[in-house]
Amino acid sequence: MLPNTPSNLSELPIYKKAVEIFTLSQSISKYLNHDLCMLRNDGTEDTNIYFSGDIVQQSVSLVPEIVNAQLESCTDRKYKHIASLKRLTNLLYKNSYRLEHSNSNGKDFLPILRSELKKFKQLQRNWLLTL
Repeated sequence: MLPNTPSNLSELPIYKKAVEIFTLSQSISKYLNHDLCMLRNDGTEDTNIYFSGDIVQQSVSLVPEIVNAQLESCTDRKYKHIASLKRLTNLLYKNSYRLEHSNSNGKDFLPILRSELKKFKQLQRNWLLTL
């Protein structure tokens, strides 16, 4: 085990925040899906429904990247996981803005997700100093 690795990774603040973001994005996606799954009058689907799935998929990938970066001993591979984590965070942020333009009452919860992502980015910066 690495000297700066806690005995239980779930004790890391960034890990806890990633789990919170996953739970929040999953709840938002479920709420949005009820409004976005209906077909339009012309028979087409709302393309924003894909963004609701994207936020769940991206948020579920946060925790494994944190764990992989924390446990990786090779510096190059560690930084690949860190870069992937940053990319996922930025994509989550972008997709939350895309969903805000959807025709759903659930879009009111997206600023909460972005607020949590801002906190997560701050935790990322602090966590990177410990690696």
